[in-house]
Amino acid sequence: MAGMIVDCGTYRDGKRTEGPEDFSDALAEVRAAGDGFLWIGLADPTAAEFDHVAEEFGLHPLAVEDAVTAHQRPKVDIYQDSVFTVLKTAAYHQQDETVSIGELMIFLGDSYVMTVRHGPESPLKQLRAKLEEQPELLAHGPAAVLYAICDLVVDQYLDVATELQTDLDELEEEIFSPGRSRGAAERIYGFKRQVVGFRKATFPLMEPALRLTRAGADVQVPFVADGLRPYFRDVADHLAKVNEVVESLDRLLSDILSANLAQVSVQQNDDMRKISAWAALAAVPTMIAGIYGMNFEHMPELRQPWGYPVALGLMAGVCVGLHRLFKRAGWL
Repeated sequence: MAGMIVDCGTYRDGKRTEGPEDFSDALAEVRAAGDGFLWIGLADPTAAEFDHVAEEFGLHPLAVEDAVTAHQRPKVDIYQDSVFTVLKTAAYHQQDETVSIGELMIFLGDSYVMTVRHGPESPLKQLRAKLEEQPELLAHGPAAVLYAICDLVVDQYLDVATELQTDLDELEEEIFSPGRSRGAAERIYGFKRQVVGFRKATFPLMEPALRLTRAGADVQVPFVADGLRPYFRDVADHLAKVNEVVESLDRLLSDILSANLAQVSVQQNDDMRKISAWAALAAVPTMIAGIYGMNFEHMPELRQPWGYPVALGLMAGVCVGLHRLFKRAGWL
């Protein structure tokens, strides 16, 4: 149980305070006091480990199932006693030019916020330390942690989108350079897979992000104070910017792929013209030699002393003429 708990802290008036080490006792204490909240962080919990936590916090079985099995779309689900949020984290790896996607779940409820991490290590430890230096933000309650996590994840999206844009510029320059290497189509397809995977993380998050900004009894997300909604609007604005960049990357990649295929087709046509031209040059002497190799009796040139040099001259003359003709046409 202790292995899956990354950190567990009690916060009052925006500041971390001493509390019971057991999360059950800490939760009971903040609920009894009514002036703070518990922030517990979990990493890759098993079903058995998470069942105990879910029972203590009274989490909905469907949300528990999603949190354990992972591989969920970004979303915000509202249950009777909690709000369940799924985020996709993204990190760019410069050495192999790939994007790794992780998963982060946040349970928001009465006097608590719980984070469940799946996949690559996330910077939540640094985020917790940063938030503890902003008591005025933490004073808004557990929803402030949800905002800070969403803001961090979207900022990571911006960094990844910037790196992908840089790589795409380099790829575009390489594809359209005179000395481009082979396997360009494979590189483009590989890059497009990275962008598509990244897009699956960013695009579905737009609707949940907008949902967190809405006010009103019919649409308001519980446990989110009205004072935090402008913060969530800022997150939604940044996410919209990311989605615009990702969409432009995807569209540009499709254009680059089409242009590369057109280049390959043009190159193949050039090669076929050259092959056809050389085949025509080889066909003329072959035809003349074939005619004189049929051993007919009545071929007057065979008996003439000038027949052999004339045949060779004819071959050479026709070949030179065809070569000049193809050269002028750009086939050679």
